[in-house]
Amino acid sequence: MSTPDTASPSDETIDRNEQEGSVTPLELFFDLVFVFALTQITGFLVRNLTWGGVVRGVLLLAVVWWAWVGYSWLTNAIPAEEVLPARLIILLAMGTMLVVALSIPRAFSEDAVLFGVAYFVVRALHVVLYGLITPPETRDAVLRLAPGFLGAPLLLVLAGFVGNPLESVLWVLAIGVDYGIARFRGVEGFYVRASHFVERHRLIIIIALGESIVAIGVGATNLTLDANGVLAVFSGFVLIATLWWLYFDYITLAAERRLASTHGHERAVLARDSYSYIHLLMIGGIVFIALGIEQTLAHVNDPLRLIPAVALCGGGTLYLCGHNAYRYRDHGTISVPRTIAAVGSSLLIPLAVVIPALYALASLTVLFVELSMLETVRSEYRREFRI
Repeated sequence: MSTPDTASPSDETIDRNEQEGSVTPLELFFDLVFVFALTQITGFLVRNLTWGGVVRGVLLLAVVWWAWVGYSWLTNAIPAEEVLPARLIILLAMGTMLVVALSIPRAFSEDAVLFGVAYFVVRALHVVLYGLITPPETRDAVLRLAPGFLGAPLLLVLAGFVGNPLESVLWVLAIGVDYGIARFRGVEGFYVRASHFVERHRLIIIIALGESIVAIGVGATNLTLDANGVLAVFSGFVLIATLWWLYFDYITLAAERRLASTHGHERAVLARDSYSYIHLLMIGGIVFIALGIEQTLAHVNDPLRLIPAVALCGGGTLYLCGHNAYRYRDHGTISVPRTIAAVGSSLLIPLAVVIPALYALASLTVLFVELSMLETVRSEYRREFRI
């Protein structure tokens, strides 16, 4: 991979670079801190099983995700592993992101200022590195978005000094500014290597699913491994494996082909919408399912409380809605079976609060397995990409 020069890359140059799409060891190393951050967010939700806690958990996930998104675009644009200053800045950002992750449990209390300051540094390093190494057109694009990319984290710093309800207002405003500026000021000037970009997001889905495996281990800490305990662990694993199946079997293959078929500004807009925005729905669904599994394993023979039930079954709905949004943005269609399964997952919520948690988890698992089997055997859309 060569260092970017000062000229704007042509579509032909970008297409040649598609063969250089492998994610680098530096990117994989950088993602390790996000594994920890997702674990921290799940832990935050476990310790704050109130509706207010759920809202705060969603806010935390939104800001952590957007930091990862920024660096996924950055390392897609520059050979960070090969350029020594870039490598050092990425490692510095990784260390600072670790501080962000460590402060997540008390991000709305005694560590609020620390969280905000560390998060601002992570985002500022991103803008600085973009400005130093990328070609002029991309540099101009970053400067166009910099007021939002830096202003939103500053609002989080300010939020650390005030109490509720103003603190929550500032968090919501910060997220609105951060996500909105890329939508309303556009991504013209950014260039995307399709194969690398898609692989990067595949790996973050794997990381989120891995965090769900960790949730099984955490939930099973005090679990008696009798027949019900083993069945609960097995059901949780099968559910996670099915989430993997539904994303990786053919959906991501279709999406990669669609992204690769576009060029220039059209590709950047599609990458922003399908990956930077819509993938948050899938990541959120996985995190909530992980919370539901952890609570199920902690209370196998008792009904789930309302919030864990909503997390488990509603997380399944959110995950499938994310898939349909992904497909609709890419291809203009939706999956009817996934829509029906999403509705069915939500309908399990009132059942989950009256039957043992094991049966609720098993019911959701059966629903997702049936969906996977149906698509694997009968989906004509799947055959287009797999056969």
